[in-house]
Amino acid sequence: MQSDDGRLDPPVNNGVVINGGTHYVGNQAVGHGAQAFSGSVSFQPQDTEQSARTAQLLAHVEQLLTEHRAALADPEATTRELRRLREELDEEEPQPTVLRRALDRLNAFVQPVTPLVVAVGQLAQSVQGLPGLPGH
Repeated sequence: MQSDDGRLDPPVNNGVVINGGTHYVGNQAVGHGAQAFSGSVSFQPQDTEQSARTAQLLAHVEQLLTEHRAALADPEATTRELRRLREELDEEEPQPTVLRRALDRLNAFVQPVTPLVVAVGQLAQSVQGLPGLPGH
């Protein structure tokens, strides 16, 4: 692109380029408004609207798992972990440690597939507000 004073500005690159060697990359996000999620999950009171959003996100993750099954290193374990998460969420008093562990494991399983990483991150954010947890 050319600036007003006639100089050539370098192009904007919103991509990631990694060259040579062995690289171990954790969560990453690229582009305008991109977000990557990692780390521990905390919990806050959740309302009915949030509960509905959590249910929608669970369904969305399940759909993406079906679509991207071939790209996952261990699709069976990923499906099992999502089922554990759903079962714990269905409990009358979900246990924060069980939820954290399931979300962390699910996040690790979906790493090769960007749409799943994003969806699991959104799910983790939504689950953080569960009702009925100690101290809430």
